[in-house]
Amino acid sequence: MSQPSNNSTAAAPILGASRCRFDTLVVVGVGLLGGSVALAARQREIVRRVIGVGRNVPRLEQAREARVLDDVSTDLVAAAAQADLLIFATPVNLIVAGVREVATVCRPGTLITDVGSTKAHLCRELSAGLPNFATFIGSHPLAGSEKQGWEHSRADLFEGRVCVVTPTESSRRDEVARLTAFWQAIGMSVVEMLPDAHDRVLAQTSHVPHVVASALARTLADENRPLAATGFADTTRIAAGDPNVWVPILLDNRDAVLASLDEFSAQVAALREALIRGDANEIRRLWEQGKAIREQLKVSRVAE
Repeated sequence: MSQPSNNSTAAAPILGASRCRFDTLVVVGVGLLGGSVALAARQREIVRRVIGVGRNVPRLEQAREARVLDDVSTDLVAAAAQADLLIFATPVNLIVAGVREVATVCRPGTLITDVGSTKAHLCRELSAGLPNFATFIGSHPLAGSEKQGWEHSRADLFEGRVCVVTPTESSRRDEVARLTAFWQAIGMSVVEMLPDAHDRVLAQTSHVPHVVASALARTLADENRPLAATGFADTTRIAAGDPNVWVPILLDNRDAVLASLDEFSAQVAALREALIRGDANEIRRLWEQGKAIREQLKVSRVAE
């Protein structure tokens, strides 16, 4: 079996929805991402039925009435027993236990994945040994926002975005292909990465930016809030992310986040030293370097 590359690689061209049709999709955690997956799959007729699983019955019923879901359940095991594709959209610290629980009742051939922002721990724990021949392969669709709740779900959230799929040595290539086809069918391009490589990259591109935005927001004095305009709002937008989601991400990817924080701190220190010296040329050099990188993102930006 071929091993996934340490670097992301372009996936095959988009496959038709008929190549990845699942009868029943079960979404565990019906928030922004879970709700958007449900909407996208239903709108494109990739699945016949979507069951949403959660703990808040009134919220689940509201999502069903809004036609985000076909059916709802608070019983994870009972819902999982009906699944052909099962997607965990819960905080990352709940996924391993959840997958192990559902694997005991999943039908042979059930494919299990997630939308979490960390992968190494999940894939290490779930890459092999699941009962009933259930298969877990990690996924991370690079889409979303700081907004929370199924009310903000969008069927087009994933269109033109990238999904990282993180198979391991034990992953069957036909199952990787099934999962890839699903994400492609809702509008995404797919790249494969090793789980550890994914976490190192995401520490720099996502996790540390959230840490920095949160830290910057905390520097704002109460009396200065009326003067915080678009620059401050834009820079701190992602500080509004749910701590129930972000605390587990940061702890799960602690080493990579710390390494990326050290890199960020070194950049701040370099600018600070140039300011202390009054070195306009060095300040300009650092600023132009950052400006050039940011301008390149205007072309290649694929996710928030």
